[in-house]
Amino acid sequence: MDEAAALPHGPPLNILPPTPAGLESLYSLCRKIYPGQVNPLQVTALLKYWLGGPDPLDYISMYANPGNPQENIPPHWHYISFGLSDLHGDGRVHEPSTPNGVSGFGFELTFRLRREPEETAPPTWPATLMQSLAKYVFQSGNTLCSGDHVSWHCALDNSESRIQHMLMTSDLQLQSAHTPFGSVDFVQIVGICVEELKAAQQWNGAGVLDIISRIPAAGGPGHITDMRRGESIFELNPSAHEVVERGFESEGSNLSGVSARCSWEETESGHMSEKNDFDRLTDDDRLHLKSPLQESTELLNIKKIEGVHLVFNLEAGSLLPLAIRGRVKHGRHFTFKSVLGETAITLVANSVTGTLVDPDHPFVSKGSWLQVLIPDDLAQDMAATFQVLANPEALSLPKQFAWPDRKLSITILADKM
Repeated sequence: MDEAAALPHGPPLNILPPTPAGLESLYSLCRKIYPGQVNPLQVTALLKYWLGGPDPLDYISMYANPGNPQENIPPHWHYISFGLSDLHGDGRVHEPSTPNGVSGFGFELTFRLRREPEETAPPTWPATLMQSLAKYVFQSGNTLCSGDHVSWHCALDNSESRIQHMLMTSDLQLQSAHTPFGSVDFVQIVGICVEELKAAQQWNGAGVLDIISRIPAAGGPGHITDMRRGESIFELNPSAHEVVERGFESEGSNLSGVSARCSWEETESGHMSEKNDFDRLTDDDRLHLKSPLQESTELLNIKKIEGVHLVFNLEAGSLLPLAIRGRVKHGRHFTFKSVLGETAITLVANSVTGTLVDPDHPFVSKGSWLQVLIPDDLAQDMAATFQVLANPEALSLPKQFAWPDRKLSITILADKM
């Protein structure tokens, strides 16, 4: 008997599994924008995240966008991630959601990179950048929204470029998507230089993005990242300084806290006493310093403190003017969270409600978290005193500030290399 004749006949088997419903919804949206690029180049996680792989994004598609000269949008590469939202709906990565809920983290990342005339294929380094941001989201649980900033401290493509930090904005073309597993927004990464990052920290990201949108060489209305851009928005348009300063003075800052190298010590007068041997400690020792309160077994007890001495490294200390002028003087709070442990220092304005402090007890701790009340008159004095921190490179360190009548002192130490 012919063995082949004994085999069942029928249509050929489909060896490719169907595209997950959440992924297919996002692919459909992309096909509407790029109908001629139904199979774009794609970076794929070889070992998927739910199988123990290191990369949370299953796929990153790369499209060639022709731009729009009439709107000052140059040709560029458009990168779109798939994996921060729920692609599968079966709980393998994200908690299952309903169609009326939020899919996964509720967003995907995009990036628009200016296309160089000689380029015939998109660079793949943006995919690595997007995977790094996705890891941060998965590990911290913190989502990224339009107006957020990310300090990166090196060129996004590891070159000598000035574009070393990021702002987040809403993608120009990709609107919110509705999938069987919930809604998905598209958050676009915008590469910026250090001067623009500081402006976003001082004022807010939305204001800086608006300035960028009106300067074609800085990114224009499409917020296109150009890694060869050598000038900041302030060099391209000198009036941008005035816009930022005016916004800062009238609106304050949206930055409510930073991770920092900082510590605090309980004192009787606000000054470190000689018996603490503080002056004999190294700078690194001081930033690791823990008060007896922090070493006690009563870590969760609320304690009213007579006087405090705050210690910041130069990078954190240079943000004190922002904390006072941009936050406290506008009736807000600002928190320095130590990168070395659980220590945190929150500066609080009079008008902030729900705090532990009050005019009779301006220093109150809860475990290793210290709240410091800054009354209006002290905020005014600090704003003037901290003007020297506007040029941190000119400071002689350590730099000490003291308000003996308030039983408060602050020391700024050199950054560790």
